[in-house]
Amino acid sequence: MSRPASDPISELIKGRGIGIDIADSALSDSVQQGIERVEQLLRESVRSDFDFATRTSLHLMEAGGKRFRPLFTLLAAQFGDPHADEVIKSAAVVEMIHLATLYHDDVMDEATMRRGATSANARWDNSIAILAGDFLFAQASALIADLGAEAVRDMARTFELLVTGQMRETVGVGPDEDAVEVYLQVIYEKTGSLIATAGRFGAWFSGADEATIESLDRIGRLIGIGFQISDDIIDIASPADESGKTPGTDLREGVSTLPMLYALADPDTDPRLRDLLSRPLSEDAEVYEALDLLRASNGLERTRATLDEYAGDARKELASLPDTPAREALSTLVDYVVARTR
Repeated sequence: MSRPASDPISELIKGRGIGIDIADSALSDSVQQGIERVEQLLRESVRSDFDFATRTSLHLMEAGGKRFRPLFTLLAAQFGDPHADEVIKSAAVVEMIHLATLYHDDVMDEATMRRGATSANARWDNSIAILAGDFLFAQASALIADLGAEAVRDMARTFELLVTGQMRETVGVGPDEDAVEVYLQVIYEKTGSLIATAGRFGAWFSGADEATIESLDRIGRLIGIGFQISDDIIDIASPADESGKTPGTDLREGVSTLPMLYALADPDTDPRLRDLLSRPLSEDAEVYEALDLLRASNGLERTRATLDEYAGDARKELASLPDTPAREALSTLVDYVVARTR
């Protein structure tokens, strides 16, 4: 059954920047109810007797965001009992962990904005931002303790990957390492690992079978890596009025993304582009020049091909799942990851 254009869950998802439409009415209603329960639990969980801790912890939560990880958890739960309390709790846990890492990331990146709002470190200071992130980690730990020792161990392993990915990125590429391989490992650890956990938790706590749990873990990993690669493409290829982001942000920050790494690996790359990619760019003219050269380079083409490979692998994995409206919604999500870069 098709949903009208004003369907609440479709508007919710599109409003958060995820351009997919859930056509099945029962699935749409289930996911909408689940998102509402997750939102309520998130806000209840950060309430503290110390009002300042509550306010700082709600700062990014109330700034918006896609809520992609809870959405993925809820879709994964459709292969079992999506209404189980443990599903909602696990969805809230992965979102709280994600939010906590954002506070810490903004400190490390010296960011001033996050989700269109002043970042916590800029509004208060680095110490407060770090403590707000720590507070969210603590509250997430309290929630996951209710899900059992195995869930705690599972999240501990995921948290290890999140930290390792940040450390790997901070240390940089070693003399005997391949820069592209290191980059793909970093984005798996920093992004794909938590989305994989979201899919695994949704299936696990809904009571899905082991094969389905493992499949949704792999799909989450592939989609997570794909999302980061698509962001890399958008930062270079999309005009600001289409993407809502300022092109060249990574160039200004001196961050080497996949299109840049592929361009640097190509012996035919323009020497001028190599020079521009060797340092952060503070002058607008140099940023625009680098963007033009990157758009014409083999690096962008190879990045699109890599994204297509990850999307293709995700579609193959999806084919192993039961043919349900949830599988269709997940397939649409994979299509969106690719389509947003075109």
